[in-house]
Amino acid sequence: MKIVFFDIDGTLLDHDKKLPASTKKAVKQLQDSGVFVAIATGRAPFMFEDLREELGIDTFVSFNGQYVVFEGKVIYKNPLNLSEVRRLHKAAEKSGLPIVFMNEETMQSSVPYHNRIEEALSSLKFPHPEHQADFYEKNDIYQALLFCSEEEEGEYVGKYDKFNFIRWHTYSTDVLPFGGSKAEGIKILMDKVGFGLEDVYAFGDGLNDIEMLKAVGYGVAMGNAGQLVKQEADYVTKDVDKDGILHGLKELELI
Repeated sequence: MKIVFFDIDGTLLDHDKKLPASTKKAVKQLQDSGVFVAIATGRAPFMFEDLREELGIDTFVSFNGQYVVFEGKVIYKNPLNLSEVRRLHKAAEKSGLPIVFMNEETMQSSVPYHNRIEEALSSLKFPHPEHQADFYEKNDIYQALLFCSEEEEGEYVGKYDKFNFIRWHTYSTDVLPFGGSKAEGIKILMDKVGFGLEDVYAFGDGLNDIEMLKAVGYGVAMGNAGQLVKQEADYVTKDVDKDGILHGLKELELI
């Protein structure tokens, strides 16, 4: 029983956020050969629903490990600490910085509009979210986006014991539960479902994929990954734009 986890941006999707035809074909071949196919991403579930439908995938680790689903069933949830979210919101509000709060179904902004939110989310092809400043009071929040520059983040990083801050854009950093990661989410899925380490593979390209590539039996870095990511992988495949997924799966003799 084997399972392969794929990151989304720069791994399944190319640099234009499109799904290469060769990747779609490779995933189908993988599924047809009886291998479980899963997604491991920093994105919220609602942000890759279309991709899951297109590829017929119903197993995923989302929010960098905070919300895990196996064959359509939720098997793990790890929301942000509510009192710390309140404290973060107050501090950000005082500094005039916006936050976006996310649960599995939607995201809501702490302010009606902000150009930093627009700029960062448009890079992922997502529109500015609706405004509901107290969204976190009524919903479990698995990830927040704090829209601050690197210079401004010093006011927050290290000041919240229950949070990890991971920068992903010039103007935005992910806020996640401390200790949570794609690797942790994958380990939980492996333990609950019963996959052996030697039967677990992962493909990724970003810094937030390093732990994942090291945690599985066989970690594959995309050709377009940074040097740090490639150093930690067991194998480096071709660029996402050069049939990297298809090539990597063939090299691993999974298809």
